[in-house]
Amino acid sequence: MEIINIISQLIIPLFILFAIVYGIAKKVRLYDSFVSGAKDGIDVIIKIFPYVLAIFLAVKTFQASGAYDSMKNLFSGLSTALSIPPEIFSLAIIKPLSGSASLGIFTDIVKTTGPDSLASRIAAVILGSAETTFYVVAVYMGAVSIKKTKYLVPVCITADIVGIAVAIAVVKMMF
Repeated sequence: MEIINIISQLIIPLFILFAIVYGIAKKVRLYDSFVSGAKDGIDVIIKIFPYVLAIFLAVKTFQASGAYDSMKNLFSGLSTALSIPPEIFSLAIIKPLSGSASLGIFTDIVKTTGPDSLASRIAAVILGSAETTFYVVAVYMGAVSIKKTKYLVPVCITADIVGIAVAIAVVKMMF
């Protein structure tokens, strides 16, 4: 385990060193390339900012409007019928909207139910098996200027629902 810790601490500095040595060997002007990349990064940020702002406003509007609480209450009856911890639905609702908000909900689930609880285990698997769909659509599709996402969102939401359902089923079978 100590060797793994040492390797994990050295991997990024070694990668940076490798990139520098490789660049020198290929006679690349490293500083100019670095500055050019930073300049391109600013252009990307300016290009995707409206999309990031739009998804941020959409998430906040969803929460502030009461729609989030209404959906959570709607699923509480379903959770009792299927013997699924009700906290899971909070995570399932917010995960397609925001990765950081879902991480906050996950942290809250672990703190309130304990790390070895069924709710925490299901939440951990959901966190790894569902995507922040609307963030990805807004930012990545906006970054490359793809406007036609007619079928993308329904397919992504379906994949999220399937991932969440499979996560619940697998964890319930295993634990």
